[in-house]
Amino acid sequence: MSPCEKDAQQTADAVARRSYGKLVAYLAVRARDVAAAEDALSEAFASALAAWPRSGCPSNPEAWLMTVARRKLIDVARHQRSGEAVTTQLQILAEEPEAPLDTAIPDMRLALMFACAHPAIEEGIHAPLILQAVLGLDAKAIASAFLTSPAAMGKRLVRAKDKIRQAGIPFSIPEREELPARLASVLDAIYAAFTEGWSDPGGMDATRRDLSEEVLFLAKLVAELLPDEAEALGLLALMLHAEARRRARRSTSGAYIPFAEQELTLWDTAMIEEAESLLRHASALHAIGRYQLEAALQSAHVHRRRTGHDNWADVVRLYDALLTLAPSPVVAVNRALAMSELHGVKAGLDALDDVATDTRLAEYQPYWATRAELLARGGAYGEARHAYEMAVGLERDPAVRQFLLQRCAVLPA
Repeated sequence: MSPCEKDAQQTADAVARRSYGKLVAYLAVRARDVAAAEDALSEAFASALAAWPRSGCPSNPEAWLMTVARRKLIDVARHQRSGEAVTTQLQILAEEPEAPLDTAIPDMRLALMFACAHPAIEEGIHAPLILQAVLGLDAKAIASAFLTSPAAMGKRLVRAKDKIRQAGIPFSIPEREELPARLASVLDAIYAAFTEGWSDPGGMDATRRDLSEEVLFLAKLVAELLPDEAEALGLLALMLHAEARRRARRSTSGAYIPFAEQELTLWDTAMIEEAESLLRHASALHAIGRYQLEAALQSAHVHRRRTGHDNWADVVRLYDALLTLAPSPVVAVNRALAMSELHGVKAGLDALDDVATDTRLAEYQPYWATRAELLARGGAYGEARHAYEMAVGLERDPAVRQFLLQRCAVLPA
């Protein structure tokens, strides 16, 4: 690759990280077709990589990409449709990017997220569709967030986009009164994206760093837009609690540091206090939900570290409530670890065995890491070693993988 081609590639990558969701949002709402918007934008990026090494990068690469993508959408509309409908759509597509949309939602990415949660689209695909169409995650990352295979997730997304196109589902921005009914899917997508960005605690991966910052901003925007929705406040509290501890998750050399060993002075106190305030506000609305319970768990863990007070009974009760309200193998694994702290290793392993038949856990790293830890505490070193090996094989983060290898290496023979 020549220096010019490399520069063009780097510029295109930077624009994709920064602006993908906004560009797709603008195009999809006007084209009424998210798949067509994605295709047009992909072709625009391909055109950029061909043109920019020869002519140089434009002064406004985002506007350049938007113009090329709009032209491609116009060409598709002219060739595939006819009559009054296409005339109207061509007029919409021909509008300049600066032309504002009449919407009560102040951010186009967020507006498109609510559009993806249209009630005519299968509810279970809302969040994955948002993650791909608006936030630019690939099928592999989305599948990981929902404990399924990339192939299966890819097929579900293709079917959803086909249905939007074939059924003529209006891909439009909902009115403000429609937002609460679509909120749960938007919150699920924001949290899944935040979790993906969270896998790079050091902020060394530019794509994941940008993603974390973007979805935290969107979570704040949702909370401001819907201040009486308790779950919106709960999710923001949960994310702030996690973000407040980011600096403490790695040593100066980049080694992984587990929660119980983190340096408290590295926690962002102001962010934690903001999270606590949001959680109190959410509680006063008397509409308990998954994200409030998860934020309350984060709060309980932070309180235990700060005060040294043993509150595992409270933690287990919160997990019990969460399992009742939003059962998942992820919650069950975390509850098992809490049970081991409250009632001993056997209780924790018994709780893990209760969910071990769930096939989704076979490739879920925290399940194997938790199992390894509890087996090691119980003296079952051979089984613990096998579980650690499984966890190491499934872990993507080199620092966490090294941490697990070290824990395995100190097991007695």
